[in-house]
Order: sequence, then C-alpha cells, then structure tokens
Amino acid sequence: MSVELYTEPTPNPNALKFVLNASVKDEGRSTFRSLEECDDIPLAVELFKVRGVDHIHFFQNVITVTKFGYEDWEVLEPKVLEVVGRFLPEHDPGFQDRNPEEERRKKLPVELQEIEKILDNTIRPGLQADGGDLRCVDYRDNVLVINYEGACGNCPSSQYGTLQAIQSLLRAEYNPEIEVLAPQMEAFSGY
Repeated sequence: MSVELYTEPTPNPNALKFVLNASVKDEGRSTFRSLEECDDIPLAVELFKVRGVDHIHFFQNVITVTKFGYEDWEVLEPKVLEVVGRFLPEHDPGFQDRNPEEERRKKLPVELQEIEKILDNTIRPGLQADGGDLRCVDYRDNVLVINYEGACGNCPSSQYGTLQAIQSLLRAEYNPEIEVLAPQMEAFSGY
C-alpha cells in the first residue's frame, strides 16, 4: 500500500493533523500521552521516539501530533512523515485500547451519559475535525469536569472560547446552571 498523506494545521499551534489515505483507528479514538501507554502499537511507539513529540491522537484516518513548545515544526514534521510512511503499512487500525471508550461510557452515571450524547451530536464533530476531542470526567453539583484530548490538549482557545461554547450549549440543552471546568488547562495557562 502506498502511503499518501497531507498535513493540516489545527487551532493549536503546537498540534498538527496528519491526514492519511488509510485508517489508523477503525473504531473510536485513542490518545497517548506517553510511550508506556502505547507500547503495543508500533506506529505510536515510533512516533514517541521522535524528539519533541508530546502526545499523539488517533481518530479514523487522522493522526494528530502535539509537540512540546520548544520544537519547531520545520524540523519535526519531516520526521513524523518519515515514521508514518515506514510504519503505517504494518499498522493494525483495528487495535483495541486497554480502556475502550464504549466500556467507559457504560460505567458512567446517567447524567454524564446524557451529557456525552449531547456533546457527540454538537461539539465533538468540530473538535475532531481539528484533531482533538474531550472526555467528560465528573459531574456533581452542576459542575462538569472535562479533559481535552489530541490537539485540544494544550490549545489556548480550548480554555476560553471552546470552554464557553461547551458551557453555553449545555446550559441551553441540558441544565441552565451547569458550569464546565477543564482543570488540566490550568497547568498550561499558569494558574
């Protein structure tokens, strides 16, 4: 199989989407934040070996690579392209995550399942189109805690514009008093 791909920017200057002519994840999505999380997926392992790669997100036919701020895309992008070109032909897009999203959702409280469905139909398509996603972590006392994934993980717009859009949408469609927090962003913004 000949590997064809092109890159697309994301709203996050530290994340780049690599769009391929083949699937990298047949079902669901996978975000890896370390080499240890993907030790059984050779393509992801080799991407983490590239100096400057912070985390990797697989979704359908897209690999989103987020880099550390010190690395330059002019140096990093050709290295990522080379790894993808070498390892994609042997990659198994049918791999299963250790904690599949479907199983995680089945175990969520009913309120979080309802919120996830709303986000699936509204917010997620836009985030996924930009190489990212989000995960609902907790919902108590009208406060929803989320974690961003992929390109959204350390994107400046995720903390403000996107977070406000999520909150406004959920206030309109689920609970007018809901507050949405993304605590992982506090580490990136210096709070």
